[in-house]
Amino acid sequence: MEWFVSPDYWIARLVFQRALAAVYLVAFLGAARQFRALIGARGMLPVPDHVGRTPFRRAPSVFHLHYSDRFFALWSWTGVLVSAALLAGADGPVPLWAAMLLWLLPWVLYLSIVNVGQTWYAFGWESLLLETGFLAVFLGNDEVGPPVVVLFLLRWVLFRVEFGAGLIKMRGDACWRELTCLYYHHETQPMPGPLSWFFHRLPRPLHRVEAAANHVTQLVVPVLLFTPQPVATAAASLMALTQLWLILSGNFSWLNWTTVALALSAVDFSPLGGAHDVPAAPLWYEVVVLAVAAFLVLLSVRPARNMLSRRQVMNSSFDPLHLVNSYGAFGSVSRLRLEVVIEGTADPLPRADAHWREYEFRGKPGDPRHWPRQFAPYHLRLDWLMWFAGLSPGHARPWFGPLVERLLDNDRDTLRLLRRSPFPPDCPPRYVRARLFRYRYTTWRELRETGACWKRTYVRDFLPPTRLEETGRRRG
Repeated sequence: MEWFVSPDYWIARLVFQRALAAVYLVAFLGAARQFRALIGARGMLPVPDHVGRTPFRRAPSVFHLHYSDRFFALWSWTGVLVSAALLAGADGPVPLWAAMLLWLLPWVLYLSIVNVGQTWYAFGWESLLLETGFLAVFLGNDEVGPPVVVLFLLRWVLFRVEFGAGLIKMRGDACWRELTCLYYHHETQPMPGPLSWFFHRLPRPLHRVEAAANHVTQLVVPVLLFTPQPVATAAASLMALTQLWLILSGNFSWLNWTTVALALSAVDFSPLGGAHDVPAAPLWYEVVVLAVAAFLVLLSVRPARNMLSRRQVMNSSFDPLHLVNSYGAFGSVSRLRLEVVIEGTADPLPRADAHWREYEFRGKPGDPRHWPRQFAPYHLRLDWLMWFAGLSPGHARPWFGPLVERLLDNDRDTLRLLRRSPFPPDCPPRYVRARLFRYRYTTWRELRETGACWKRTYVRDFLPPTRLEETGRRRG
């Protein structure tokens, strides 16, 4: 069937696949480096406990069959290697069926991780990576042109990411309708980046322009993805540029990078010599792609209804394989930034005048003089959950106690998640406490005078001084 493939999108497919492989690589690398403290056998939320109470049908994962930290590490590092091979173009010279299996492998590997990741993996970009990665399996390689139906489904994902985010803003916080949300967002977002202070200090009229432009980009431009070229290319390019703006303004893991990859898949590079003459696609390939596409269209009914519903939910998966999902972000914007600061002391009594020393995290604000860094697309999972803990203690209830216990033990894997521990490895703290502070960006004058980008004010205790019971279990 001549209409089945579109040679004009040869380069678009190539760019999209390499970008997606890079995101996979970062995702697997983060899983390999952080899992022991978070979900390992002795982690804060251990995988063995989770799979013991969660049926396989609700969260399919290889770890229902077997779990050990060594096996999880092997699984994750395999994902790193496969992603690196795809990034290098290993899917190009192999037969079509082998390329499809090669792209299926990271999807299966990462699905198994996400489905046992619990709250540490409860982010919209996990489902976005899986949904996008599943479509990549059927996008073909050098033997065929990109299938039109798969290109359409990639645009459908991009549409839901942007349009869903736009709808949740208009239905949510009134400040989006009043164009004032960006008065606060850059200061209160989960993990600011090195330029976030400067974004916050932009003139307020410019913030209003930013908010209005966001509504246009998320509610109007996505519709143009389904129009003829060159309009669709212009729309996709504008969406990619908007995502680059967001990348500069904060750390949102690989959400923005995956969205850029999706946008580039809709760009027609043929005027630059990107079209190729390719042989007809094999019949078996056409049958498989069309069958999968029809299945995904049926699964799309629930996410589509969700977008149209007044009770729209963000970042939800409607099937255990994360094939078609709902997306959205910042339906409400915090006006104040509340941060949980964890401190420890080696003093025998946890009095207010004891020598309390602060634990420093890699990404979340702590020391007011420590300027935020750029980590995205790498995802600092503990730092993100600490932001949610500042919003509400209920968010931290399952894992905060185990975190404190491991800090009292000087647990090596947990301390590796931090920027710095104030205690040497052989001398753990006697007590640990947590206090809640309000953080705000300094003014230009305060920045010049103190060199600090943050100013913080004590609000209340979050956790009173706590120590391990003498009968408690200590880790080596």
